[in-house]
Amino acid sequence: MPLAIALAMAACQGSGDAEMAADTLTRAQKDSIVADLPIPGANGVGNAMRARDLANERSAVLDSIG
Repeated sequence: MPLAIALAMAACQGSGDAEMAADTLTRAQKDSIVADLPIPGANGVGNAMRARDLANERSAVLDSIG
């Protein structure tokens, strides 16, 4: 919860530095933050990320065979 408050406060700053700092996070990093929040649906985000990672691992194994 403190992380959510800190993110909300940073978003309200309105300074160029805060906006630039938020842009430096990758989509995966943002999803990871959301997956850890105690909000409805956050668990689904974490599950989707794990499924994506597993699919990427399987693709890498199949690519290495051929």
